[in-house]
This record gives sequence, C-alpha cells and structure tokens, in this order.
Amino acid sequence: MMTTDDLGTTGTRAARPAGRPRNQEADTAILAAALDLLIEYGAQQTSIEQVAKRAGVTRATVYRRYADKTALLVRTLQWALHDNDPAFTGWRDLDHMFEEWALHLAEPRNRVLLRRVFGTVDDYPELVRTYRETNGGRRAAVVREALAAARERGELPSGLDVDVVQELLSSAVTGHLIGRPDDEGAEEIKAYFLAIMRQVGYRRQTS
Repeated sequence: MMTTDDLGTTGTRAARPAGRPRNQEADTAILAAALDLLIEYGAQQTSIEQVAKRAGVTRATVYRRYADKTALLVRTLQWALHDNDPAFTGWRDLDHMFEEWALHLAEPRNRVLLRRVFGTVDDYPELVRTYRETNGGRRAAVVREALAAARERGELPSGLDVDVVQELLSSAVTGHLIGRPDDEGAEEIKAYFLAIMRQVGYRRQTS
C-alpha cells in the first residue's frame, strides 16, 4: 500500500505554501535524523514519519521544508557532505591527502553512508547524482590539483594523465568500500591507496 511518504519515488507532491518562519534547531534535527535513518536503514526503508519522530517534530514540520522524501534525502546528503572548511585550499602532498582519505574511510559510519548512497543508483538516482555533484566540484578540483602538483614535483611520471588517475582513485574508493572489511585502520587504508599509486609510478620525494 502506497503512503504519502512514497511520493518521492512514484510521483510528485505539490509545493506547499510558506508557513511560519523556519526554525534552525528544527532544520538541524530533521537533517540529523534523516542522515541517521539513511545510514541505519537505507533510503527505501526511511520515511518522513520516521524522520519526524526521531527529530521530535511533526510530519507537517518536515513537509513545510521538503516536498517529499527524495527532496529531504537530497538535502540531507548535501548537508552531510558539505565542505565545512571554506578556508581549505588543498593538501601538502599526496601522502597527506591519502592520510585524510584513510581517516575518513576508517570510520564505519562514513563507509555505510557511502554504500547506502551507491546502492540507490536505480531507485533513487537523485542521491547518487547529488553525491557526484557535491564531490565533483571544488573537492574534485583540489584532488586534481594535488595530482598535478605531484607530477610537477616529479613524484608522478611526466606524461601521466591526472584525470585518468583521478578516475582510478574514485574506483579504488568504491572497491575498498565493497571489498575490504570495515574494521581496517587508517594506516592499512592509506597503504592500500599508496600501493595503487605505486603501480602508476608514484614515488614520494623525501628531503
């Protein structure tokens, strides 16, 4: 039996008129609840009713902000993946970059979230698109800059196509999420990326 919470995947809900002024505390509670439920149960099993209950608000409060579940989950991903440090301009070198990647992937919660998102490619393509857009702008540009800088320093072969290497690393992240245990530590994960990079000629310079 279809409920109103399912309209995000089977239809569209008419836009609701503006209600009372938005409450920042309620906004954050709703997004945090949606993120927790997405990680715990996945997009398919998450509902507006569950989000409202966990956030301590009414369904109407959620619907004043989001037309349907898909809109809520898209905003939740944007909120969760947003770069909260606008002053960040890049990593010192590739070793530093892989160290930060490893720390992120060493957190089981982060791993589950990414797997949940990738698993929605057929039923909720908007979520995968949101992930790619969020990671495909400034974040992707900074990764490419790090690879290009390493090539300039002679740590990568001079003729290496950094765009191809960036695609390889994206695939490596997915491969690690699927094929490696969630209890691997940050050092092991960093070693995984470095082993892949050595196959494309990466040689870190030491001073």
